[in-house]
Amino acid sequence: MNEFERRIAPFSPGGLHSLGINILQLNLGPVCNQSCRHCHLSASPARGEMMPWKLMRRVLALLESLDCELLDITGGAPELHPELPRFIDELCLRGRQVQVRTNLSVLLEEGREGMAEFFRSRRVKLVASLPCYLEENVRVQRGAGVYEKSIRMLQRLNGLGYGREPGLDLDLVYNPAGPFLPPGQAGLEQDYRRNLGERFGIVFSRLLTITNMPIGNFWVNLGQEQERRRYLELLRESFNPRTLEGLMCRRQLSVGWDGGLYDCDFNLALGVLLDHGAPRRLEDFDARLLARRRIVTGVHCFGCTAGHGSSCGGALT
Repeated sequence: MNEFERRIAPFSPGGLHSLGINILQLNLGPVCNQSCRHCHLSASPARGEMMPWKLMRRVLALLESLDCELLDITGGAPELHPELPRFIDELCLRGRQVQVRTNLSVLLEEGREGMAEFFRSRRVKLVASLPCYLEENVRVQRGAGVYEKSIRMLQRLNGLGYGREPGLDLDLVYNPAGPFLPPGQAGLEQDYRRNLGERFGIVFSRLLTITNMPIGNFWVNLGQEQERRRYLELLRESFNPRTLEGLMCRRQLSVGWDGGLYDCDFNLALGVLLDHGAPRRLEDFDARLLARRRIVTGVHCFGCTAGHGSSCGGALT
């Protein structure tokens, strides 16, 4: 029993267990056009790993035995995967709802100019990372020029109906700029709406707040060991048992670009495969066993249970 499981023992004595698979998340690889200071995967243009088409075909085949609500596609920048349009078309033919996590600026890269229109034609939901509505904060996290590209792309997506028309969801994602927890999601959403609306005429569906995990680029950029200890202590002290019911690992399964199976994208970043007797590879996929698996936890799980909680779908309380 690790530290996190000892902490949750009064509320979940047998550890955490899956409550089903409502969302299947596919990480197509950490290749990205950006290298962000808070990225838990340490994604960058220097990374080259990508999910091969044969594994994407395997995912399509297993969907016949898996009744999940949503296919959530992430990276890196999944738009850089050359097979993404083909894969989305196959998912749509099977009547599956698709969601893509985008950093926005990649949609302006050479060769990706028509991707926004493609997403719109397939009714793909978009979750767009915009770590702050203030330019200076985005520049610190993502580099010069990224904020301007993100704003331009949001305006273009609005012009295509995203954030305005039913079924064309456009959610934004906030990440803290430093070693602190996100503020309340509802209040921050109002700040985003007011600022982006008044300055740029931008509208969106929802704001999702996500805590920075103590892994990847964020952990490296914390720098000194003392600052890392302080951040971990903040997460521990902010533990909120009310978040346990809604943790994304309890209703979601993550598939890595190499076919590995993970409880979440954070475990994927750490290379922590499923365990406790659950299948660990795509070729061994068993929906029945996976839907009731025991979840692999670690000290980083305090990030998802701190304060208002954190998940790929935003705050939990």
